[in-house]
Amino acid sequence: MSVQSTACECAVDRRRFLSASIAVGTAGIVGSAALSEVAFAAAMTKAQRDKLTPDRILALMQKGNRRFSTGQRQDHDYLAQQRKSASGQYPAAVILSCIDSRAPAETIMDLGIGDTFNARVAGNVANDDILGSMEFACKVAGAKVVLVMGHTACGAIKGAIDNVQLGNLTGLLAKIHPAVEATQYQGERSAKNYGFVDAVARKNVELTAADIQRRSTVLADLEKSGAIKIVGSMYNLETGALDFFA
Repeated sequence: MSVQSTACECAVDRRRFLSASIAVGTAGIVGSAALSEVAFAAAMTKAQRDKLTPDRILALMQKGNRRFSTGQRQDHDYLAQQRKSASGQYPAAVILSCIDSRAPAETIMDLGIGDTFNARVAGNVANDDILGSMEFACKVAGAKVVLVMGHTACGAIKGAIDNVQLGNLTGLLAKIHPAVEATQYQGERSAKNYGFVDAVARKNVELTAADIQRRSTVLADLEKSGAIKIVGSMYNLETGALDFFA
């Protein structure tokens, strides 16, 4: 095997999240030089993002989580990504996740600067401001995936189950109450039962995704046309694995 071939293979191994699909897809057509150029790209370009389908983006996010959960995260040159993306951003997805410090979406999917828009709020619930942000992300900026991400052992879910009353948090937790009521569970329905907590968290993701589709005609129309996909997911704090579901 030649030195040039070995270098090219190393470039593939170190490729970043979304650039990977372009690199792999073009390798057989334009040769190793272009492959290396894309693989080392500091930030994704508009042309690269626009070639990706929603399904491909989801597959790459899943692949990134597998790298993370198995201890094979890629080395990111965040400074290079920051410099490259300073003049423009072309994220492929918008993620709504919880503020929990143990569930940083970009980290657990092995993403870099400029790859995704991110909204974080306790219990990953959607309000008008978040919906407007998502509409901007998809309709204006071109993101193709809306991912709602819940997680296990969620404190906001526990608070909703226990009907916690605390300042502005009271109103936020009220948005989770429908998920508590809608969760079918055989067993103790309390915040002390983590099986029930996680079941409610998953139901909350499902209801939030449905709420986004119902309350945003902009996003609903984009999804109907096939331009975007609205998807739910659950992150396991103990295993590091992210489960995607429609």
